[in-house]
Amino acid sequence: MTTLADSAASPAPVPAPALRPHRIPADGLYEGHRVLRRTPDGWEDRPYERFEVVPQAATIGAEIRGLDLSRPLSGGLRAELNRALLEWKVLFFRGQHLSSAAQREFARNWGELESNPLLAWGDSKDVVRFDKAAGGVPTFENVWHTDVTFRERPALGAVLQLREVPPAGGDTLWADMAAAYDNLPPEIRARVNGARAVHDYLPGFARFYSTVQLAPFQEQFPPVEHPVVRRHPETGRRMLFVNASFTTRIVGLEEAESDRLLRVLFQQAQVPEFQVRWRWQAGDLAFWDNRATQHYAVNDYGTHRRVAERVAIAGDRPY
Repeated sequence: MTTLADSAASPAPVPAPALRPHRIPADGLYEGHRVLRRTPDGWEDRPYERFEVVPQAATIGAEIRGLDLSRPLSGGLRAELNRALLEWKVLFFRGQHLSSAAQREFARNWGELESNPLLAWGDSKDVVRFDKAAGGVPTFENVWHTDVTFRERPALGAVLQLREVPPAGGDTLWADMAAAYDNLPPEIRARVNGARAVHDYLPGFARFYSTVQLAPFQEQFPPVEHPVVRRHPETGRRMLFVNASFTTRIVGLEEAESDRLLRVLFQQAQVPEFQVRWRWQAGDLAFWDNRATQHYAVNDYGTHRRVAERVAIAGDRPY
């Protein structure tokens, strides 16, 4: 039994060593645990019956094997592919080598196609062609963005096919913006839930077009407002819906405060755990949910040529 004398004789506790003042600058990306939910809570996880699904990352990106996309889709196959799109956000198909017409027909299974007068066309106005070689216009490379959020109804999704690939480089990355939202600090989520932001075509396109080229489209594409956090119309899941190409300010905040908060939100797309990276081969096709993702085309292929064609599917008004 311990006595009063024994206690008196025990050595005093050694004080913890003092540390010099230290802190991480505010508004950065922090290491630590990530919440990685591929599907919403309560989502039924069922097997696929008509094709093989090969996951490429934890929450986003799957290769689909066993399909020839030049063939018409049955109702059942279309429904199962749509479920895969909702669950994986971007689907990859190797070696399809579709004609532009077949690529358009595949995309039409998800709705009306949209055109973009600000980008070069391929065989028709609803096929955007990116033909990149030495000295070419850079367009939307080396920046995280969601397509055409400057529209009142941004695209539902897009189907991109690589016609010609460089010998190395030219990959594309996609980021899961539901995971980006899930991992916001609670105090930031509280600030952005219910907030609205302005989107404008000018900042993104001013990177590579002149004032003379941009001015004629100002009336066609006036600034629009979208929720900072949108709900997916098919899954109901909350997703961060701002991007560094087109989102200019958060409504109701002073410019400095808006800029600071947007920087925090833009950085969420840069977290590797929320991303998938695809190394292209000629004839590969990617189909992504533009409502739920951002993407980043990597221009690291020097003077080599890279040719891609994209078909976009008209979307709905974010809410």
